[in-house]
Amino acid sequence: MRVTEIFPRRKTLSLELFPPKSELGMQKLDQELERLYALEPDYISCTYGAGGKGLGKHMELLCRLSSDAKTIPMTHFTCIGSGKEYIRHQLQSYLDIGVDHILALRGDLPNGWSGTRGDLQYASELVSFIREAFGDRFTIAVAGSPEGHIECKSIESDIEFLKHKQDCGADFILTQLCWDMEQFERWLEKIRAAGITMPVDVGIMPILDQAATINMALSRNACVLPRKLCELITRHWIFPNPFDKNPYDEEAETKKLSFRKAGIEYTIEQIEQFKKMDVSGFHLYALNRYDDVAYIAQQAGLLERN
Repeated sequence: MRVTEIFPRRKTLSLELFPPKSELGMQKLDQELERLYALEPDYISCTYGAGGKGLGKHMELLCRLSSDAKTIPMTHFTCIGSGKEYIRHQLQSYLDIGVDHILALRGDLPNGWSGTRGDLQYASELVSFIREAFGDRFTIAVAGSPEGHIECKSIESDIEFLKHKQDCGADFILTQLCWDMEQFERWLEKIRAAGITMPVDVGIMPILDQAATINMALSRNACVLPRKLCELITRHWIFPNPFDKNPYDEEAETKKLSFRKAGIEYTIEQIEQFKKMDVSGFHLYALNRYDDVAYIAQQAGLLERN
């Protein structure tokens, strides 16, 4: 079964996991997987660290997902620092363990780099290479940036690059996180007007932690933090700031719990808004936190398949 065969029938539910660094973390995730499977996700994607860090654990997790055969496993793959022969070898290793879905990315450049320092410079080149080397053996997802990629000069230019990925053989779009719902809707209209017909699977990061929310918005993605979300952060602000591991705020723990509760409700409300748009699926960044993700999926009605 391919994800692209599910999209025309119903909206999908999928999860993103990252492999823990330690063996203890892997053992814990191993136990949580059975609980995640109970959500019946259509696919689970597995990321890894910048520059290929954690690739061993990444492969270990993919092997587990593939051997369990309870969902479709999908690997992330970047072209940072990689030659074509290495890329060919690594892609074949995925096929060898039964992983034939891939999110093709350029990847975030390490500090000080002006290019990938590999044979391929763009995600579109990676998509073309996969198609040339492996034909239709892979189902290929590509990233979409509803607010425009931070390195792109305009949203229109970014959409042109997205269209080029489609022309190179990509199958569907997995979006970067976006909390600006009006901008997301405008982006959907613009990509369709540009001739992009690929299904859109919307990436959703649950709002669970102040520091993580701010970090994800600003460290790489340059995402807009809507007024309502800013108010949520402000009302539960931990002094001196949520990044301080030893805050002097006596109410820090209480604020963390109350923010998490409010953030979960914010996430559920956001999903309800996405449901009214032209999206084909919901991809939750699970953060390896089963309880919160399960609650969000259930309360948002994502477990109801029709």
